[in-house]
Amino acid sequence: MSECTHDCSSCGESCGSRNQPESLLEKPHEQSHIKKVIGISSGKGGVGKSMVTALLAVLAQRQGLKVGILDADITGPSIPRAFGLTEQATGSESGLFPVRTQTGIDVMSLNLLLENPSDPVVWRGPVITGAVKQFWTDVIWGDKDILFIDMPPGTGDVMLTVFQSIPVDAVVLVTTPQELVGMIVEKAIKMTGMMNIPTLGIVEALAKTYNIPYAARLPIDTKLSSGMDKGMIELFTGDWLDGLANAMIDLKPQQRV
Repeated sequence: MSECTHDCSSCGESCGSRNQPESLLEKPHEQSHIKKVIGISSGKGGVGKSMVTALLAVLAQRQGLKVGILDADITGPSIPRAFGLTEQATGSESGLFPVRTQTGIDVMSLNLLLENPSDPVVWRGPVITGAVKQFWTDVIWGDKDILFIDMPPGTGDVMLTVFQSIPVDAVVLVTTPQELVGMIVEKAIKMTGMMNIPTLGIVEALAKTYNIPYAARLPIDTKLSSGMDKGMIELFTGDWLDGLANAMIDLKPQQRV
């Protein structure tokens, strides 16, 4: 057997010294046991992404699942407002504890760590992505059937960090009817494909659908937006997302290395 030159391009698959691609996935907190991770994303802001995150979380919880929401929209967090959460998150030497909604959904958001929720978060990219990682590694999520990640708009640092650091099983994309928005969301679709993460479904507000397994349409309903604003989203009624929610719940987690 020849001496290893550490040039893996010249050795065979059976070589014991051959370097393997290093996984960038981070381990969750040792007290977190999460079965499935679903990302909610959009290439464009203001299309209802946080609303869809909240609605799908409520639907999953109503089916008896243990649900959490990781709010990765660090500079524009809105999940606490949707659920009427005003108390601050607490922690111990072991880690951070999420805040629980009235129906039992655990939430972690930067707004739950600020003294004043309206204070701006003026951070550079590396600090923001570091906070998102900590919401995965340092938060004690406990036992969760599904953890939803509400991502910021775009295909930048945070989305890349989530896809590389967290074992996301599938993504749901949110868009609206405008042709421009559809073009921008298509960028997000292509990005998930590049990261080998399936797009399970797309949610549109009364618009045509893409070639994605499951699609849903939300009506332009002032009751939904009012429920978000008043922190009463857990009381919503409507079957628009039932099919997508069931497909998401039935989804088998990916085998990620």
